[in-house]
Amino acid sequence: MAGHFEPLPGGGAAIALDEIEVSILRNLTVQLLELIGPDDGSAGAEDEDPLARLFAEGPSEPPADPALARLFPDAYGTPGAEQDEQARAYAAEFRRYTENDLRARKRDDGLAVVRSLDGLSAADGPGGGAAVLRLSPEGSRQWLGTLNDLRLTIAARLEITDEDESDALFRLPDDDPRKPMVMAYLWLGGLQETLIETLGPR
Repeated sequence: MAGHFEPLPGGGAAIALDEIEVSILRNLTVQLLELIGPDDGSAGAEDEDPLARLFAEGPSEPPADPALARLFPDAYGTPGAEQDEQARAYAAEFRRYTENDLRARKRDDGLAVVRSLDGLSAADGPGGGAAVLRLSPEGSRQWLGTLNDLRLTIAARLEITDEDESDALFRLPDDDPRKPMVMAYLWLGGLQETLIETLGPR
């Protein structure tokens, strides 16, 4: 279980994490939440009219930050390609009515990850060592979403746009300042892959 997710009977997943791994995951997720930004209330309060929430307008322009642009891409047109006027109009209209909800979901997933990590203690593990994180099926979904968002964000910071570029980055020398971020990207990819495997048929 150390270093990778394993399925739990009846659904969900578990992984053993040491203090350093917990700290890295928590810090990265908190940074992701800061990047996404606080809830500005546009998603609506619990007692607000659900129909009004459904049609609450969000931004129509894509984010300027490359990492946010990866997290909230245009729904129309080819990424990185010049959009024609019709594609821009469609993308703006789609974004206006979906980005607030998407931000709220990503924020909720990230908060769930932080809370699950905060609920861990070394005593959860055998001999007081690595703590064992146990996720429900819903918790697994939230973790999967956040792991994907973390990798997209790091890929944007490293300017990884395709697999060929990522392969070159993996061979960086140890003294390259990007190396820690590349190692985090690789590690998160391994976590994501093993978590996906727990969701498959067993």
